[in-house]
Amino acid sequence: MSPLQAPMSVGERRLLQACLGLPLLTLLLFFGLPMLTIVWRSLVSDTGGGVGMDNYAALLQAPGIWRALGNSLLLGLATTLITVMLACVLAFGLERTCMPAQRLVAAVLALPMLAPSLVLGLGLIFLLGRNGIVAKMLDMRIDIYGFGGLLIADVLYALPQAVLIVRTALRQGDARQYEAAEVLGASPWRQFMDITLPQARYGLLSAGFVVFTITITDFGNAVVIGGNFAVLATEIYNQVSGQMKFGMGAVVGILLLLPAALSVFIERMAARHGGAEAAIRPVPQRQPGRDSAFFVGSMLIAGSIVAVVLTVVMASFIQLWPYRLGLTLKHYDISLADGYTPLWTSLWVSALAAGVGTLLLLMLCVGIRRLPGPAARLATGLSALSVGVPGLVLGLAYVLTFNSASMPWGALYGSAILLALCNYYHYHTQGFMTMMTGMRHVPTALEDATAVLGGNLWRVLRDVYLPALMPTLLAVLVFLFMRSMVTLSAVIFLVTPSLPMGAVTVMRLDEAGFTSQAAAFSTCIMAVVGMLAVLLHLLSQRRDQTLRSA
Repeated sequence: MSPLQAPMSVGERRLLQACLGLPLLTLLLFFGLPMLTIVWRSLVSDTGGGVGMDNYAALLQAPGIWRALGNSLLLGLATTLITVMLACVLAFGLERTCMPAQRLVAAVLALPMLAPSLVLGLGLIFLLGRNGIVAKMLDMRIDIYGFGGLLIADVLYALPQAVLIVRTALRQGDARQYEAAEVLGASPWRQFMDITLPQARYGLLSAGFVVFTITITDFGNAVVIGGNFAVLATEIYNQVSGQMKFGMGAVVGILLLLPAALSVFIERMAARHGGAEAAIRPVPQRQPGRDSAFFVGSMLIAGSIVAVVLTVVMASFIQLWPYRLGLTLKHYDISLADGYTPLWTSLWVSALAAGVGTLLLLMLCVGIRRLPGPAARLATGLSALSVGVPGLVLGLAYVLTFNSASMPWGALYGSAILLALCNYYHYHTQGFMTMMTGMRHVPTALEDATAVLGGNLWRVLRDVYLPALMPTLLAVLVFLFMRSMVTLSAVIFLVTPSLPMGAVTVMRLDEAGFTSQAAAFSTCIMAVVGMLAVLLHLLSQRRDQTLRSA
């Protein structure tokens, strides 16, 4: 009998019920309840008219919001088209060619993930802005603000995730089809059109919808480089922070939630159809002409990312960009926005989000695996929903839910634990899917052996699950920490003067005109997250070497 069906003692069943019940309760309280609250608040009139459809009626008479919706859709479609095309070039070069510097290109693609999204906007301003280095070199005035600059920033921001998805799709190609095509004399272009594209179509579709969702929900780039090109993300911020119209902000949040949720749903359907592994993975063969072409194209794209990110780092050490190019450390002497307090706050809030989140995910996945039933199915369903909720919408929902003195959970408002939980549930789905994937690879034979030897559930958790899941636990821990360090949209409504966050401070410094100090603060955030990423890589390599030697 499998340990999943074996009889359990009362203590073991209570432990499993706690493993499943506690994470499910927090999921309902810190995700389900806020989502219901934002729907309810959209029905409460900002003008004191009670409950009704006043906010939705006002939405019909708000041309600015509809213009922002149109701009968001236009930007999302344009970004998706360009990003997927570039992702195909990079992914094909990394997976199907023998081009040199593949590890370098892959490492460069991780750079946008190490920084708040608005860093790319800052870099473009330093490079291509009215006072940018390119404008000075060419002696011309470039207007980077608006649709053009936002398009470039969003493409660079979404490109790493698109490449990851397309690479996964290309790995699932079947080498036997290419061998048959070679025998039949098909040209490389014919093979690409008739074999590669059909095999990767679901991956391309999935990448497209992921990029579209990222683009229409991004707030950082829009607020830095969007200029007068209004999008839904900035419209929510203006409605809530600028005009204090929480009801209208909730309506716009739902308006932003709909295309994002639809995009995620279609992406999941595409991923489900394209999830089969091929029996034989294609092995690239050396073709100097093709490899050189992809190398040049990949290096141009990677060089663009490096140029934008490196410009931000350089600008933090320049006296007055781009007029006095002498080196200085004065921009790191940040006296505004509480100095470096936001960075330390981000560190321990992110550590709290990562620690609590990883523990809750472990408990939830163990409970789902060992105690299947209606509660497990409910937890699985709810866990898949948060990925479709934009950070701004979740943050606003937290304000509307927890900023209440009449409810017991109102005591959490303005606390670090609420910020940590918001960050955790913003990325809950990704962590949950990673943990469940790792859980499926836990050998059932080890559970059987432990049960046969008389081991109870505690022994199974200690001697089977924890060792087998250690790489997954570490990956989820680092992922949650990194994303919490760089996220802006989810916490923009929750920060307080006594509880500032690093990414928000970068935005405040830029808004106040202290762009060099914003660059310095961004560099500090990137340094912390980058060091953690390098540490994770070294630990993974060391563990692999230990396993090989054993």
